[in-house]
Amino acid sequence: MTTATVKSRPSAGARRFGYGVAAAINIVLLYLINVRPGWDVVPFLTADTSQIIPLVNASLLAGLVVDGIQSVRDPRWLVALGGLVTTSIGVAVLVRTWQVFPFDFGDAGFNWALLFRFGLVVAVAGALIGFVVQAVTLGRELHRAGSSVRR
Repeated sequence: MTTATVKSRPSAGARRFGYGVAAAINIVLLYLINVRPGWDVVPFLTADTSQIIPLVNASLLAGLVVDGIQSVRDPRWLVALGGLVTTSIGVAVLVRTWQVFPFDFGDAGFNWALLFRFGLVVAVAGALIGFVVQAVTLGRELHRAGSSVRR
């Protein structure tokens, strides 16, 4: 006989607080990037950054929507689905950032461009692993929900 253990979750109040903090951070980032001071004050970002800002905004807005939904209702399957959505958009942001590479580090004595490219590769790899984990979690939770309905 096998027994399945379900990991305990933080309380609903703690989860809602976390979703609220995440939503607040997304709102602050949207403001800082698009209003004041704006992304263009960052000295190592080039004008090409404007090519990735729409995707960055989409990523932040998707996170905001997911956090809003989950603050009302957050069954495990919905959390996994939200993770799939936000991770997918995040991968798109990272890939587009690799393609555009809107960074200019000038004549720095250190190869910052190589370090940033390496960081992008690590971030994409981590996001893809996260995507697989969320997909497996979603499948498991949907299967579990289907099993309990058939009983």
